[in-house]
Amino acid sequence: MNKSESKYFNTALRMNEALIALLEKKDLEYIPVKEICHQAGVNRSTFYLHYETIADLVNETLEMINQRFLSYFPQQEEEVLENMGTREREDLVLVTREYLLPYLRFIRDNKKVYWAAFRNPGSMQTHTRYGELKQHILSPILERFDIPAAHRPYYMAYYVEGIIAIVKEWLRQDCADEVEMIAGIIESCVRPSHRNDEK
Repeated sequence: MNKSESKYFNTALRMNEALIALLEKKDLEYIPVKEICHQAGVNRSTFYLHYETIADLVNETLEMINQRFLSYFPQQEEEVLENMGTREREDLVLVTREYLLPYLRFIRDNKKVYWAAFRNPGSMQTHTRYGELKQHILSPILERFDIPAAHRPYYMAYYVEGIIAIVKEWLRQDCADEVEMIAGIIESCVRPSHRNDEK
């Protein structure tokens, strides 16, 4: 990375962190570019060198947060993708505590950003964030279960939107309930037989 790239990256990182700090105090719709610039210690022209709109900054910030999250367990993610075609069908369940607990902890620790994303799904393109999950994980699983290709988008919508609905409700409660409780609820909704097996 050369000096100009490093400077560009550092400025972008400062604006990402400024947005996160502001989201801890107020909702996205009440945060003007001027306030982001003041928090980041840059001028408006610098902001517009990097982004066209606040929505662009939000997308970059969410991507940064997603990358931080994914860096927690990159090996497991690679193993899941590599072994998708050879695993037993009964093992093709990714809604387990192994995956849910870090995911939910990360949401809890970054709840203002996630809440902003849920409240502004259009401008923040929230739907695109689940594209990789659907393409690389859910679709191959459904194919292994012989679900017709025309039916798969409906199955995936039900699966993803159901988990998102639980997370949204948890955010409405300011993530007051324990991560383990929410993970258990998601597991029992997605895998109802799992609960019965443990009794």
